Amino acid sequence: MLKIRLGHSPDSDDAFMFWGLASGEVKTDYDFEHILRDIQTLNEWAMEGKLESTAISVHAFAHVSDKYALLRHGGSFGDEYGPMIVAKRALSPEELRETVIAIPGKMTSAFLALNLYFEDQFGAGVRPKTEVVPFDEIIPAIQEGKYEAGLIIHEGQLTYEREGMTLIADMGRWWKAKTGLPLPLGVNVVRKDLGDGAVKEVSRCMRESIHAGLSNRGKALDYALQFARGMDTPTSDEFVGMYVNERTLDMGDEGIRAIRLFLQKGTEAGIVPPVQVDVVD
Repeated sequence: MLKIRLGHSPDSDDAFMFWGLASGEVKTDYDFEHILRDIQTLNEWAMEGKLESTAISVHAFAHVSDKYALLRHGGSFGDEYGPMIVAKRALSPEELRETVIAIPGKMTSAFLALNLYFEDQFGAGVRPKTEVVPFDEIIPAIQEGKYEAGLIIHEGQLTYEREGMTLIADMGRWWKAKTGLPLPLGVNVVRKDLGDGAVKEVSRCMRESIHAGLSNRGKALDYALQFARGMDTPTSDEFVGMYVNERTLDMGDEGIRAIRLFLQKGTEAGIVPPVQVDVVD
């Protein structure tokens, strides 16, 4: 029995996506071990090829495409929503340009989007001033006055207002207006050295696990709620719906175009190396 260490973040959307595998709803001869870590850690581990299959940021994929094949299933896209710059008060563009922004990691897609946004707003070569802070500590750090602004991901996108934050810019909304495409954020990958057979089996299991969750929404959501970090059921359901949907089941041609363009823009900005985006069917 081939053991597949499967990395994903301890978030309700990822948990929903992997419920089919975790519950045994998806049948396979492979032994899947679920490894839960934050996305920054998974990105770093992917650099080493540590796990057989893992969720990673689209940004990180540009650095590990030699080791990992990209799956059509499990992609997270923000369609007119995505990572947000928030602060306790409104900031002028001039203030934002000079403000140190707390970010969830330099290999995250949120960070790449932030850099592309700054180039678009302030000119080629202009970079944001940033410091890395664990994603769930960004809003508390702003509330405590440690940072003027932060780049938030995950459920913070739904709860920032009730925590006293003001929206400065939404990266997903900006990207959609700029390109007409959804903002690619996360993908699932499988290590190429497992061989074609294993790659295809992991791809099948991933697809069927997402399909199982979408087809058994109540059960999958109940499982996902244990990873909801205090969100109530309606908010968790809304969050899951944002990032687990038909595009997650299969990113389609539009999703592939969005990933290619996002990484191409990153290459043109000198942030990521050139990468050939090939997707496993």
